[in-house]
Amino acid sequence: MKVFWSNGLVGSITTLAIVLLFWPLIDGAVGAQRRSMIALRPDLKVMLASQPVDFRKSVHTLSALVSEALHTSPYDGTVFVFRSKRSDRVKLLAWDGNGMVLVTKWLHEGHFTWPPIRDGAVRLSATQLAMLVDGLEWTRVSPKPVKQPAVVG
Repeated sequence: MKVFWSNGLVGSITTLAIVLLFWPLIDGAVGAQRRSMIALRPDLKVMLASQPVDFRKSVHTLSALVSEALHTSPYDGTVFVFRSKRSDRVKLLAWDGNGMVLVTKWLHEGHFTWPPIRDGAVRLSATQLAMLVDGLEWTRVSPKPVKQPAVVG
């Protein structure tokens, strides 16, 4: 089943499930009036931990890992992406305003596309996150630079 986003991208039902789970993060501040359109906002912060993690880790252990290894707060609205040693699994961790959300996906066939294993994290766009979760080649997508207008009108 295909889902059509407001920005013209086509995603899968898995991406729609991710959007619904992270709705408060995607649609603005917690408690803000919700819009009728489900869309990944372009300023959504996504951090991908480039080192594989043990997939037996819980929400609490992954939150501690974000704090200690990535030196950032797991409660700031960023979506944190973790990879397994096998390339067919991904975990997403995020704070939704009143609790931590942990999403796990295992591909039945194939593998996710990952950057080279290094220390630290890689920043992804919301579009790249959607493509990663769908099992697509997200590394070939790069945002086009847009010049800010100098004159109003």
